[in-house]
Amino acid sequence: MTTTEKGNTNSALRAVATKSRRDQAEINPGELSEVFARQRAAFDRNRAPSLGERRAILRKLARLVEQNRLIFVEAANADFGNRAAVETEMSEVVGTISIIRYMRRHLRWWMAPRRRSVSMWYRPAKNRVEPQPLGVVGVVSPWNFPLHLALIPAATALAAGNRVMLKVSEFTPHTSAVLKRLIEENFSSDLFYVTDGGGGVASKFTTLPFDHLLFTGSTQVGKIVAKAAADNLTPVTLELGGKSPVIVGDDYSIERAASNVAWAKLYNGGQVCISPDYVLVPRGQEKEFATALREAARKLYPRAAGNPQYTAILNQRHYDRINAYVTEAQALGAEVITAEDPELGREHRQLPLTMIINPPVDSTVMKDEIFGPVLPIIGYDGDRAAVDFVNSRPTPLALYVLSNDKHRQQHWLARIPSGSAVVNDLMVGYLQNDLPFGGAGGSGYGAYHGREGFDAMSHLRPVLYQRAIFGRTGGQMLYPPYGNIADLLLKLMRRF
Repeated sequence: MTTTEKGNTNSALRAVATKSRRDQAEINPGELSEVFARQRAAFDRNRAPSLGERRAILRKLARLVEQNRLIFVEAANADFGNRAAVETEMSEVVGTISIIRYMRRHLRWWMAPRRRSVSMWYRPAKNRVEPQPLGVVGVVSPWNFPLHLALIPAATALAAGNRVMLKVSEFTPHTSAVLKRLIEENFSSDLFYVTDGGGGVASKFTTLPFDHLLFTGSTQVGKIVAKAAADNLTPVTLELGGKSPVIVGDDYSIERAASNVAWAKLYNGGQVCISPDYVLVPRGQEKEFATALREAARKLYPRAAGNPQYTAILNQRHYDRINAYVTEAQALGAEVITAEDPELGREHRQLPLTMIINPPVDSTVMKDEIFGPVLPIIGYDGDRAAVDFVNSRPTPLALYVLSNDKHRQQHWLARIPSGSAVVNDLMVGYLQNDLPFGGAGGSGYGAYHGREGFDAMSHLRPVLYQRAIFGRTGGQMLYPPYGNIADLLLKLMRRF
């Protein structure tokens, strides 16, 4: 980005942020209900948007992201205090455009009726499953990827033919303001509406009688959202977090494992819902792995403090929370190893990779989702012990298995439930456009991405088409009054 481009971008960003703060102060408590009513009425007027209409919406969304990528990069940097521009481009811009384009290419196939077999007694009918739009879909997005995790659920709902109301995070005001302005300028509010209010707005938002509600965030808040939606019998997709483990087999290279884990743990400052939350290594290799991990982190970031490529913790509250985990673990006797002196980056909340060796299992760092560059390293005794350790806590959003032994891979995959899993890599499973993404158990329920996302935002209505000229082969023979023919047919039905 040139100096002139950066100056123009910053000026535009400041203007948008100022307007957003003014708009937030002026939000009418009844506005959400009014918008919902307008969207519902608009949906009733057009319950089956055409393939062309849907593709045009997706094309416009992708272009908005691409044309405003520099503003989004600066907005994210302003929100985090320091955020690597490449990480914003990769996750927020390229990642979003890639998925939207994938949806456009596959939309015709997803919308098409799906053939199903017909019971022999009702032939020559035909059965189909026909995707239908649900109506008005609500999306509540988080702060860690404020563009991507707002637009992808919204775009999925729009691809399925729905109207969308989006509640973006108040903790990333610059990015939320830019997104809100762009949507307001390019879409009618009865199709796509964005609000960036605070907690009061969020509470009101989740009580609306949506036809589907998708929430991405913490488990604690997810429970509140699910309860609010239950009053309206609104189906919910909950994308939560949890403690995603890495299991390193004794046959796997320590250096390679450390390289993979360092990249995944430090991406976006560790503020990723599928970031590795703890690592299990064979007993006795904890210190060896920590040393290799420290060296891998230093290769990626020779210096964390003051490094524009090293993303800061979002705010002081989260920075203090993460540091409290480390302080408590040390007080309980755990050894702590850091990639560099944490004091160097304190002013700008750039916390270096911090490893905790065998923290007590009841310590806070082993109970809470960390959401930062702190990583417990725990020794395990045998494959069964690794399984038992992971399964003794809530179901993780992601499971990472590092082993070249296919039998061991399948042993761990078969016995450890998780929302998703990756073998011999980390986090890249989320980037596969044709794989669904979602949680299980404590990490949420429901999934989106790919066809599964389209299906989640649709009603898959079963339809039987009877051939008028033939009627039912045996059906009318079972109409009363019943007699010998009915007895014969029932006998045949019991056999086939």
